[in-house]
Amino acid sequence: MQNENLILLEATNISKSFDYKLFENISLSVRQQETVSIIGESGCGKSTLLNILSTLLVPDSGEVIYNNLNLYNCKTKYLTKVRRDHFGIIFQAHYLFRGFTANENLKIGSILSENDIDNKLLEDLKIAHILKQNIGELSGGQQQRLSIARVLIKKPKIIFADEPTGNLDKQTAYEVTKLLFEYVKNNNAALILVTHDKKLADCCDTIYELEDNEFNKIR
Repeated sequence: MQNENLILLEATNISKSFDYKLFENISLSVRQQETVSIIGESGCGKSTLLNILSTLLVPDSGEVIYNNLNLYNCKTKYLTKVRRDHFGIIFQAHYLFRGFTANENLKIGSILSENDIDNKLLEDLKIAHILKQNIGELSGGQQQRLSIARVLIKKPKIIFADEPTGNLDKQTAYEVTKLLFEYVKNNNAALILVTHDKKLADCCDTIYELEDNEFNKIR
């Protein structure tokens, strides 16, 4: 059962302000094989929270624990290793290398992670036929699927996803979501995603809502 699975990531009393208080004292834990969605209105801080959990942004206060270590007390070299080998981050912006082909983008990820490119994964994402094309020749949806493939090639323990299906049509979004969920279950991994799509959020095991600086567990 899910409750018996190990906790992969734990955040405690996370707070963040810019010119105003965005949120404070947010706590959550994520277990192996668990899918978690964070919903809320635009500007509420969902993406900021995701960036803190994935070590891309330092909180004003609080801890993010992974492998029994508070990541924000760790040296930059260790954080880089965690991001490279353990975390997979799917951004709204694809951050693909323009001027390179789709295949060259995948090869960079493959070399860094020392994992082979999974041809079945490319077939499942319907991008096997676009590998020789330059990034600028691909549609937004194709770029999004390519960026997801590059993340999954790494075999991450935790996937952080910011609107992962935002550039996809309804059917492709369903297929990509199904693939991400299957990856989590088959690899004892976890998924934390932020989304405006309530149908996507409802597919997750656990749902949180960030609203008016309050963070509440809905399910």
